[in-house]
Amino acid sequence: MPWRNTAPMDQRTQFIADHLRETQTITELYDRYGVSRKTGYKWIDRYLRLGPAGLEERSRRPHRAPNQTADEIVAAILEARHRHPGWGGKKLRALLQRRHPRWTLPGRSTVCDILRRHGLVPTRRPRRRLGHPGQPTTIMGAPNAVWCADYKGQFKTGDGRYGYPLTVTDGFSRYLLGCQGLGSTAVAEVRYVSANGGIRWNRRWVNVSTVCMGEYVGLEEIGDAYGRLRRRHV
Repeated sequence: MPWRNTAPMDQRTQFIADHLRETQTITELYDRYGVSRKTGYKWIDRYLRLGPAGLEERSRRPHRAPNQTADEIVAAILEARHRHPGWGGKKLRALLQRRHPRWTLPGRSTVCDILRRHGLVPTRRPRRRLGHPGQPTTIMGAPNAVWCADYKGQFKTGDGRYGYPLTVTDGFSRYLLGCQGLGSTAVAEVRYVSANGGIRWNRRWVNVSTVCMGEYVGLEEIGDAYGRLRRRHV
C-alpha cells in the first residue's frame, strides 16, 4: 500500500473534524497527529473564531520592524535617484545628508537595497568566461619534438612599466628552454626578440600557444613567424 502524502491544511482540517466528533480525548488527538498541546489549542481556537479560514497558514512577517527605513526617507532617496540616474548609494546618501542633516539616514548598502527593490539598479551583463582549451592537439611523444611558447602573467617594474615574461618550454619534459622579458604582448615584439637572438630556437618545429589576458592572440601570425625562423636556423 503506497504512502499517502497529505498537506498541512488537510491535516488541520482532519484534526478539527476528529475533535468535533468527540470520539477521542484531546490528549489522544495530540499523540495521533504528533502536535503539542499548545499547537493543538491554537488551531482549535482559530477555528472557533474564524472558521475554516483560520486554519490557513499566516505570514510570519513581524507586524513592526524597528529598523525599517521611514517612508519619507525612501521617497527622498528615490527622488534623488531620478534626478541623478548615474549616482550610486554613496553619493545619494551624501546628498541627502547635506539636505537633511537632522535625518538618521541608513547606510550605503541599505540605500543600494532600496534602489534595487524599486528596479533602479540595472542588471549587468555577465562576462563571458573562457574555459580551458582542453588537451593538446599535438601528441608530444619525445623530448625536443614540440616546443610551446607562453606568457607567464605580468609584473610591474620600478619605473612603473609592466613586464611580460615570454617562456619557451619543451612540451614533453616541461623543461624551460628560455625566458625573455617583453614590454608588451604584441606579436611584432615577439617576432623582433626571436629574430635578434633573444631566444635560441631549435632546428625542430615550434608549436606555439601564446596566451595573453585570457584570450588567444595572433596564433597564426606568430606561428608563421616561427616557421620562417625555423627555416632560417636549419
